[in-house]
Amino acid sequence: MFEIRPETPADEYEIETLYDLCFAPGRTALSSYRLREGVDRVADLCLLLRDPGGFLQAAIRYWPVRVAGHRALLLGPIAVHPTAQGEGLGGFLMHDSLERAREMGWARVLLVGDAPYYSRFGFARLDGVEMPPPTNPDRVLGLELQDRAWAGIAGEVTRDPGAETTSGLADGAEPSHIYPTCHETGQPRDGQDDDETAAGAASDQRSERS
Repeated sequence: MFEIRPETPADEYEIETLYDLCFAPGRTALSSYRLREGVDRVADLCLLLRDPGGFLQAAIRYWPVRVAGHRALLLGPIAVHPTAQGEGLGGFLMHDSLERAREMGWARVLLVGDAPYYSRFGFARLDGVEMPPPTNPDRVLGLELQDRAWAGIAGEVTRDPGAETTSGLADGAEPSHIYPTCHETGQPRDGQDDDETAAGAASDQRSERS
């Protein structure tokens, strides 16, 4: 059985090591990292997945941002250990974390990534939403967790250093209930996430490609 749970300070070294393994050198120079500087992560959505032996297999993180004054989640990085890629773990973390975000009251999510891959999770290009340069606009993707959450929203994506990151509520929403923080799951189906690559299928990978 695999265990999915929120990360703790004790997991920091392992997770950073996983990101270093899965991404090219200089990953923190990507434009999306400018939106994370000095901003606390959304703790309840920063999840990790361990195998039955306790070894870290995958991790995903979220940060709060603002688009034209509206709160949103910035998804990424997400990474899967090279030895576990192709087993559906990245997709499993995506589905699990997005459902948690929905239950917590978040309305919208954005990421920078390949549309053909992330469309399977419901992401589509966001016209008029501008990530810091030199991000390719075709790779700025969004997902609505509430009906028409992205409708009429356009403008620059900015940092949200004053966000409440423990509850993660968006636009003043009231929580319906808190999602379970830790649970076990069986082996994901083979081929569920076969588009993962050595870079860990992260939303930030190649994000500044023209």
